[in-house]
Parts: sequence; structure tokens; C-alpha cells
Amino acid sequence: MSNIEIGIIMIVAVLVLVALRMTVAAAMLIVGGLGYALIVGVLPLQSTMKTMPFSKFTNYAMSVLPFFLLMGEFASRGGMNKKLFRATRAWFGHWHGGLAVASVGGCAAFGAVSGSSLATAATMSKVALPEMREHGYSPALATGTLAAGGTLGILIPPSVILVIYAIFTEQSVGILFMAAVIPGLLAAFQYGLVASLFSRLIPGSAPRSPKVDWHEKISATRDVWQLLLVFGIVVLGIYNGWFSPTEGAAIGAFATFILAVVMGGMRMRGLIDSVIAAGKVSAMMFLIMLGAQLFGAALALSQLPSHIANWVVALDVGPYTIVLFILIGYIILGCFMESLAMVLLTLPVFIPVILALDFGFSSSAALIWFGILVLMSVETGLISPPFGLNLFLINSIAKDIPIQETYKGVLGYYVMDILRILLVLYFPMICLWLPGLE
Repeated sequence: MSNIEIGIIMIVAVLVLVALRMTVAAAMLIVGGLGYALIVGVLPLQSTMKTMPFSKFTNYAMSVLPFFLLMGEFASRGGMNKKLFRATRAWFGHWHGGLAVASVGGCAAFGAVSGSSLATAATMSKVALPEMREHGYSPALATGTLAAGGTLGILIPPSVILVIYAIFTEQSVGILFMAAVIPGLLAAFQYGLVASLFSRLIPGSAPRSPKVDWHEKISATRDVWQLLLVFGIVVLGIYNGWFSPTEGAAIGAFATFILAVVMGGMRMRGLIDSVIAAGKVSAMMFLIMLGAQLFGAALALSQLPSHIANWVVALDVGPYTIVLFILIGYIILGCFMESLAMVLLTLPVFIPVILALDFGFSSSAALIWFGILVLMSVETGLISPPFGLNLFLINSIAKDIPIQETYKGVLGYYVMDILRILLVLYFPMICLWLPGLE
């Protein structure tokens, strides 16, 4: 059996094991280890497994992940989701579909702190869903908005997946953050537009709320400006080189902790729970990354990624068409797989392809641009009927609302996601302009 055949069998085996409900980390570790041993032998595998975990996880850059996760935990347990929703409701609640628009705004703001789609959707649903139901919003609009709004958590920086993508592709975390800003703001604007149009086109789906006075707006904003300031300092500080990504994440986590204590009333129990929760998620991510590292090393030995890259380059189609088909694959996979696992599983195959194509700008800019496209495609997969993970998450929270209603409510957001992906695909400067890449 040739090395190429081993590589193909490895990819198929991982997908089959994941479909059979084995954890992605275990599937990649087992298949990667067996593939590595088949190609170069058991002793080299043993040697690799002695050195790979140490070299990977003693890397200073890896410490950024627990800090960003801790930042999100402090924000959540400090009740900042409620404050963010109150602030956005004060400003947008009287619009057509105002509470849905406010939910989108709250998801965008909380996503900037948490960096996780599922965490954003779950946390904001606890606050916004009862409000929308109490005000007579249709189940489709309420649940569809929260399912889509949750995806802003992985697009608006600081994003945990962007950090991992930066480490994997050896790109600047700060530049990736800046590249995601315009697509992230565009997504929030598009989602707000869909919510407003939904309420206008379907009468009775979203009764208008009374307009609040300026005193209420100022009071609500005063409760959250410090958190937004922390977000701005972290992102700009990393991009401008004021501090490293790890230092920025540590500053953000500490500042969010202070805000959670002073403004949210968090106490020792909350601190302990936050540290434990961030530790558990960090351990899960590190295990997935170790599996991806071994799986990627075995694939590289098989020469399959380079053969795929050479084959793709020889095709009589344009590079943008090739990327389009890759993104379609991500959207489909996003219906079934957790986003981090999917990205780490596929990057060893797709990154050589991207580097082999000529897009008219530098390879570094191509990797930044591709990373944003991957992130948006993963985000779209999370709300793709009928299997999007965010749809099932919202359905588990709103158990009395049929999931078919959520499918109806999310369609407009899904269309906007596809439109935004196409815009960034064919107009790369949407994400490359702000970080100054060409």
C-alpha cells in the first residue's frame, strides 16, 4: 500500500469515526498514530510522541488561549450579558424588530469578549429569549435571531479560533484580528437588517417597543462602556504591538475580572468556577490540537497534501473557484462538526493548496484572507438547516418551540452569510484593507 493510499484512508477513517460519535481528538490521535506508524514505523512514532506534546504545549504563544477563555467566563459569570442586552435594547428596542436587533447587538458585543459561538448563543439566549417572548415576538424570529447572532462570537475578535488559526499557520494574531473587524461589523449590520425586514414583511411578528428616554440610554451605556473599552484596548494593543497576544489576553482577563467583581458582583465561588471552566475548555482544545498535530504530521509524511495541491493547481479552473468549492465543503462540514475540530482537521490538507495558488497578493495575505473566509464558512455551517449546531442549541433552550420555526427564522440570516462570503471571496480587500495587506 502506497503512502498516498494511507493518507486517503486516514482522512476517510477520521470522518467515519467522528460520524460514529468518537471525539474528534481521539479520532485524530488514533488515526494519526496508526498512519504515522504505517509510513515510518513504530519507533519513530514513539520518539515523536515523546517530544511533540512538550514542544507544542510549552510554546509561549499557547498561553493566550486560557486567558481569552477566562476573559469570556468572567464576562458571563459577571452578568455582563444582561448589561449588554440592556444597553442595545435601550438604543434599538423601539425600531422595527428592535428587540431582535438588540439581541444581535448584544451577541456582537458579548462575542467580542467570549470568542465562542456556542457560548454566545447560549448566554444571550437566557437574557434575550424571555424578553422577546414576553413582548410577543414570533418564535421563528426570536430563535432564528439568537441562533444566527451567536455565530458572531467566533467572527468578531478576539476569537479563539482565529488565535489557533494564527498559531497553526504562523501568522500574526493582531493582523488576523484586524482582518476580521470589517467582516464582523458587516455581519452584525446584515443581521440587524434581516431582523428589521422580518418584522416589516411579516405583520405581527415583532410588536414595537416604546422608545426610552435619553436618561435610560445613558444609564444603560454607562454600565458597559468599560467592557467595550477593554475589548478595544486588547485588540488595538495586540495589533499595534503595545503588548504580545498573551499579554493582551492576560490584561483583558484581569480587567474583565475586576469589572465582574465591581459591577457584576462576582465573588470567590464565581472566580473558582470560571477558572475551572476555562481550564476544562483549554484542556479539550489542547487535546484536539495535539491530535491535529499528529494527524497533520502523518498526512505530511504521506505526501497527500502536496499531491492534492499539485493536482488542484493543474486544474483548468481559476483559483477563486477552487477556494469557493473549499468553502462549500466547510459549510457542509459545519453542519455536523464542532468548529475548532473541523478547522484543525482540514487545515493540513487545504493550507498547501492555498499556498500553491496565485491570487495576486502575498502568501501571508492569502493565508489571512483564507482564514477569515474559513471562519465565516464555519459560522454559516452552524446555522445551516437541518443540522446546524446552533439550531439544536437554541432548540434545547426553547424546548416548547418546534425546530421547524427556528429553520424558518434563520433563513434570512443564512442568505446574508452566503452573500458576505461571496463578497469577501471576490473582494479580498474587505478584510485585507484594515491591516494594510496587499
